[in-house]
Amino acid sequence: MKTLHSTLLAATMLAVAWSSPTMAEGKADRAKKAIAVAEAKIGAADTAGADTLLAVDQAKAKQALADAREDLSAGRKEEAIETANHAAMIADANLGQAQRMKAERTAARVEAAKTDAAIAQQQASEASQQAAAQQVAAANERAASAEQTAQAAQQDAAAARASAQAAMEQKSAVETTVTTQNTGRVAAKKVVKTRVAKKPAHSAHVAGPVATTTTTVTQRVN
Repeated sequence: MKTLHSTLLAATMLAVAWSSPTMAEGKADRAKKAIAVAEAKIGAADTAGADTLLAVDQAKAKQALADAREDLSAGRKEEAIETANHAAMIADANLGQAQRMKAERTAARVEAAKTDAAIAQQQASEASQQAAAQQVAAANERAASAEQTAQAAQQDAAAARASAQAAMEQKSAVETTVTTQNTGRVAAKKVVKTRVAKKPAHSAHVAGPVATTTTTVTQRVN
């Protein structure tokens, strides 16, 4: 019985000796893998902008990674694995938060750009309408000015015609003198004298004065 007990104890001790290095080596690999995963996630979070958007939280993840490396170097493999996993968890949270923040900012920029574009389009439309209104107003003003000029020209023409008509009427008022001379003789009365001899009676003709008639005719040409 004593020999059997000794044999069993030696086998147990050998098994423990064989299993302990294997288990220790497995924990070291797991710690290294955990640290590598944490490094990758922290790098991804930095790329997403967490180092600036979430600087405090990202610093915590990096500090946890540094602690995991220190634990592994000191042989504290379990602590290294746990600390590395914690660093990876913080980095995961930072990565998701940074991505959401960047997406929100991008959406806000897109919305602001759309708003700016709409405002610019509205301003352009208003400017175009204003320019068109100014052009119409200018055209109306030119038309009104032209109409006034035409009316003034018509008035000037009418005044010129009236002035010319008055001048013509002034010049056409002409006095014409017609002189009629009557050179005929005025017959004198017959004087009949009766004589015994019964001579024929003679008609005496007396030369009368020359009659002059002056007629003044005023002609107006309309």
